Amino acid sequence: MTGCDSNIQSDLEVGRPSSTQIGRRQFVRIAGAAVFSLSVIKQAQATEPPSKAKENQMEITRNGSQASVAGPADWFTGNTRIDPLFNPHEPARAAAASVTFEPGARTAWHTHPLGQTLIVTSGVGRVQVEGGPIEEIRPGDVVWFPPGVKHWHGAAPTTAMTHIAIQEALEGKVVEWMEHVTDEQYGT
Repeated sequence: MTGCDSNIQSDLEVGRPSSTQIGRRQFVRIAGAAVFSLSVIKQAQATEPPSKAKENQMEITRNGSQASVAGPADWFTGNTRIDPLFNPHEPARAAAASVTFEPGARTAWHTHPLGQTLIVTSGVGRVQVEGGPIEEIRPGDVVWFPPGVKHWHGAAPTTAMTHIAIQEALEGKVVEWMEHVTDEQYGT
């Protein structure tokens, strides 16, 4: 046994968590925290029947099995398409959607009670928190907006952008929508 292995075994024998176990727990917490979704899918989910997955059975949601919806004009500027990916499964609160923004399209200002994670999958986009600079985002970038932080996100002026939006509901609420982002705020 290596020194590290004997430390882990020693910790296990006296009931202390090992650094390897803590790392795994932290990984699970981090992975779980990354599972949030965009509130707009709530509108699309309203027409979907609740999940019928039984305990100890996996569920596969097939690509294209959920209808795409246009981003509502009250919440978006420009052309957007929302493709729901998954809905919450009790007791989980997480849901996700793939959201595509045509060039210049963007969300209105908004906040999330439990925060939001974006994973950029294609194109070039922009994000901003209130009072902060506009940041460019590209495929592979992961953006985290903390709970209650006013922000917006969307495509660059000349390039479309798609991201996966993940968030959780708190007491049934996933977002607080606010005013539209002006062209001046957007930077055009």
